[in-house]
Amino acid sequence: MKLQTIRGVKDILPNEIWKWQWVESIAHKIFLRYGFQEIRIPVFEDTRLFSRSIGETTDIVEKEMYTFEDRSGDSITLRPEGTASVVRAYIEHKMYAPPSVTKMFYIGPMFRYERPQAGRLRQFYQIGVEAMGSPSPIVDVEVMTMLIEFFHELGIEDSKLQINSLGNQSCRPQYKNFLKLEIKKYLNQLCKNCNNRYEKNPLRVLDCKVEQCKKVAKNLPKMIDHLDKTSEQHFTEVQKLLDIANTPYTINTNLVRGLDYYNMTAFEVTSENLGSQNAICGGGRYDTLVEELSGPSTPCFGFALGMERLVSLIPFKEEANPNNNSDIFLICLGESTKIPGFQAAHELRLAGFKVERDYELASMKSQMRKANKSNCRFTLIIGEDEVDSGNYVLKNMENSEQHKIDSNSLTTEVEKRVKI
Repeated sequence: MKLQTIRGVKDILPNEIWKWQWVESIAHKIFLRYGFQEIRIPVFEDTRLFSRSIGETTDIVEKEMYTFEDRSGDSITLRPEGTASVVRAYIEHKMYAPPSVTKMFYIGPMFRYERPQAGRLRQFYQIGVEAMGSPSPIVDVEVMTMLIEFFHELGIEDSKLQINSLGNQSCRPQYKNFLKLEIKKYLNQLCKNCNNRYEKNPLRVLDCKVEQCKKVAKNLPKMIDHLDKTSEQHFTEVQKLLDIANTPYTINTNLVRGLDYYNMTAFEVTSENLGSQNAICGGGRYDTLVEELSGPSTPCFGFALGMERLVSLIPFKEEANPNNNSDIFLICLGESTKIPGFQAAHELRLAGFKVERDYELASMKSQMRKANKSNCRFTLIIGEDEVDSGNYVLKNMENSEQHKIDSNSLTTEVEKRVKI
């Protein structure tokens, strides 16, 4: 029986993982600079959390969730997104007391049963950010500018920020009713999906990716033309602050978010290098979700981005892979070098050096070949003569210089010549 990965999931192999680790390290550096701290949320939750927060008419809840009963008969779902879990944690652990802005980010796998394609898998990884506790447009813009800075640090220079306003609870219900009436005029031109969901979720018709629906969407009324005064002022302030921060953006009046909990500012970041499915990241404001999940009224703003797509956009150079390089390659020649070689490697690793070695006591030529493949900076050679004399040989692989190293002061002597 041949066992292999299930369709829609993939292994991240050692020759690729360094790219992911580097991206994550940049996320930690940039997000911490803005006051965001990491949270680690469970991989599975009570199904009701996602059906309530995401919306029962969304594609995620209707078609894509991995839901099952556990042995107690409880309905459990593998998390399809991270925001709902962060909100649940925020409420459960009373992170709203005392009142302040709570800033968190998460990194981890999500699960959705959808058709696998480039950059979209059934187990996929996201980086997400949530700022909870303030309705200020300053929060919106700080998060968006932080994201753009993150992309610049990664070397992604072609990203484009698109923004829109989805209005608030005062003006959006009237707009949605008006939109439904307008959509009815075009039902025979819309795809099956849009026909099925426009009654409960008419906003999704605006961002349907089917070509015939895109044409219809151009003629439909836009939320931005039906904002109340509060929503309009908020959106104007967002644009003003983006201008002050010298962050380029465009207004996309058809931009909506796929989850029901979004309101006010919505945004996407796109890249021309991704083809038709060109979104790298999306997010926005969700001011009612905490309250809907039985927490206190808490205005929030956040985003999530897919790691697979992000990593595919970064112009990595293979020689930048830190996992391909060792500080020292240990070469042991002869049976009597086994124990001294083990002790030397152990001592140097405890001192912080990255040490690689051959375990088979092969010939000098064979081990030097492996040393070259490891891209090591130095080799430490221990033969039977070196064990007898107590002096090992440290060779610089760039200029071939060799130094005798007293085995009794190995770490001190190596530190003089090998800088970590």
